[in-house]
Amino acid sequence: MAFAFVFPGQGSQAVGMGRDLADAFPSARHVFQEVDDALGQKLSKLMWEGPQEELTLTANAQPALMAHSLAVVRALEAEGGFALAARVALVAGHSLGEYSALTAAGAFDIATAAKLLRLRGEAMQKATPPGTGAMAALLGAEIELAQEICGAAATNPETNKAEVVEAANDNGGGQVVISGAKAAVERAIEIAKEKGVKRAMLLPVSAPFHCALMAPAADAMAEALAKAAMQAPAVPVVANVTAAKATDPGEIRDLLVRQVTGTVRWRECVAAMAAMGCDKFIEVGAGKVLTGLMKRNAPEATAIAIGNPAELEAFLKTL
Repeated sequence: MAFAFVFPGQGSQAVGMGRDLADAFPSARHVFQEVDDALGQKLSKLMWEGPQEELTLTANAQPALMAHSLAVVRALEAEGGFALAARVALVAGHSLGEYSALTAAGAFDIATAAKLLRLRGEAMQKATPPGTGAMAALLGAEIELAQEICGAAATNPETNKAEVVEAANDNGGGQVVISGAKAAVERAIEIAKEKGVKRAMLLPVSAPFHCALMAPAADAMAEALAKAAMQAPAVPVVANVTAAKATDPGEIRDLLVRQVTGTVRWRECVAAMAAMGCDKFIEVGAGKVLTGLMKRNAPEATAIAIGNPAELEAFLKTL
């Protein structure tokens, strides 16, 4: 049995996240304190008490999700005697989850990851004026059809000028998220319906992530990552933008910059991990989004989520 640890992205946050871990495990409690200290903010209080609207702000949700994931990892290691570096073959994370994966594998320390994710969230929010960008989910469309739809929607018929609309997430199982200028995304939704896509709908997001409009955020991350202390991860990471494994810090920095504007190739990441022999996928942290996707992307593999003490203890009993 070969383990892959996978780490969730934005959308999995919820008020109360991680509180039971902090109550149960000193090592988890220490992670939340480290993140609070690094950010100079009681992010843990916001995570545990809300309000939800404030927790959902990109600059809060990104470090919060990393903190929850790392609290699980530290509790597995300290309380459960589970050595990630020795027991896990590959790590990967969905969008911001890639930072959680790298931190779990020792490439970043927790304080560095928290600061990078705070900056990433703020930079992504500032990259486009409010209300000018949008994202939409195409359900029942594979990546090739989604790209064809984006191509058809890119030209504004009134001005005959090109507008940004691109595939942001290829989640697998016929679920593709597109991102770009609001008018272009709305055109894509109409074209998708004409092409018989089962469902096409706008998503309640604050900015058009993972498309060319995020270029200012990519520049900000390039500058921050160049200065950030980093070492080779103890476990290879399967990168969002290449769906291939990486261990070289210089290459990983470049991949993290490209990830801001690039497509999250999650379907291919899971396929690559399965092809490299991983047959047990553990979603580490908040929610069960990736576990649900796993059933479509690697149906032969086992997939479980660990986000609370009961799930953590149940997992340790299976070893």
